[in-house]
Amino acid sequence: MSVSVPAPTRRHDLDWIRVIAFVLLILYHVGMFYVPWDWHVKSPHTVPALEPIMMLTSPWRLTLLFLVSGAATRFMADKMAVGALTRARMARLLPPLVLAILVIVPPQSFFEIVEKAPEQALPYAAFYLKYVTGSGHWCRGTDCLATPTYNHMWFVAYLLAYTLVLCALLAVSAGAAQRLQRGAERVFGGWRLMVLPILFLGVIRFALVNRFPVTHWIVNDWYNHLLSFSAFLFGFAAAKSETLRQGLIRLRWPALLVALPAYAAFAGYAWAYRADDAVPPETLRAVMRFVYAADQWAAIAAVLGFGARYLNHDSAALRYLVPAVFPFYLVHQTATVVLGHYLAKAGLPQGVEAPLLILGTFATCLAVYEGVRRVNLLRPWFGLKPRPAARLEPQAQPA
Repeated sequence: MSVSVPAPTRRHDLDWIRVIAFVLLILYHVGMFYVPWDWHVKSPHTVPALEPIMMLTSPWRLTLLFLVSGAATRFMADKMAVGALTRARMARLLPPLVLAILVIVPPQSFFEIVEKAPEQALPYAAFYLKYVTGSGHWCRGTDCLATPTYNHMWFVAYLLAYTLVLCALLAVSAGAAQRLQRGAERVFGGWRLMVLPILFLGVIRFALVNRFPVTHWIVNDWYNHLLSFSAFLFGFAAAKSETLRQGLIRLRWPALLVALPAYAAFAGYAWAYRADDAVPPETLRAVMRFVYAADQWAAIAAVLGFGARYLNHDSAALRYLVPAVFPFYLVHQTATVVLGHYLAKAGLPQGVEAPLLILGTFATCLAVYEGVRRVNLLRPWFGLKPRPAARLEPQAQPA
């Protein structure tokens, strides 16, 4: 006899995964200061050996975050009408995006110009006027810095767009959430939960990544849109499915055993062909796109499986960290860029500089969070719900 399992009202494992993934994202962006890859500002002493370490989370971290965001949207969608959901997500995502574009991100562009094109650098007030009007024309050859921009907040811009598309789907199709869940349970039963996502991710990477390389510019980033929106939609469909949750728990060890060699193979491939003029054979490139996909999904499945098995519990720490994620994400990259620029000028040993950069980035994020969460006027601009107005308790009347 089958036993009906009530749908969960919250997934603490997904909360923990979201917190941990954003911590890894902050560390990744600190690593971008040191790894030889292009970024806004760079250490004068790059560390090529960081490249394989950066590749450990690079293929799957943001895809996982879109999946978790889709799951969070499902829990909200089941509590409110579509119109209310649309307004709630707009209120949560749009003000921080506007704040980022106008206030938080400009220093990133400013210091990028200072480091990469110092002959074009201006005092900050003059730079900002050109930044907001899009009249800077900061170019090195054909490489131009377009402003205003959202930089690392592309994730929020995309998430807002995907949420609006999903809300339109929910508005025109009653019961779409339940149908998506049932469909996902049928399609991804058993080992198909491991195999089909890898095939899907491999095919879209093989077919699209050359034609539409990842740009993080919303109007033409089609490979990234298909990847990220699919993850968002899967998270929405799977959020309340005990069938898929148990499937991921069962697959956690096999997924890990696929993810580790796939990571090693792709990281080795990327290392072997890291030079600008190194061109891999087309057959090898095609194979590695499916290896990348195997790493991508197997790592996500392992994280979700181990998380569902061991992290589905609440705590005071989690209740503090969950609302802190958005303000930390909003501020962290600007903190890293500014601190990295000035720390590099101090000429400290790298073994001292790097820990200072990590600690300084987290300390800046924590200070901002502790400040804004206490000011109701600022909370919505940092992705926090306003606190309800305090109610005065009626005083007892004398007898």
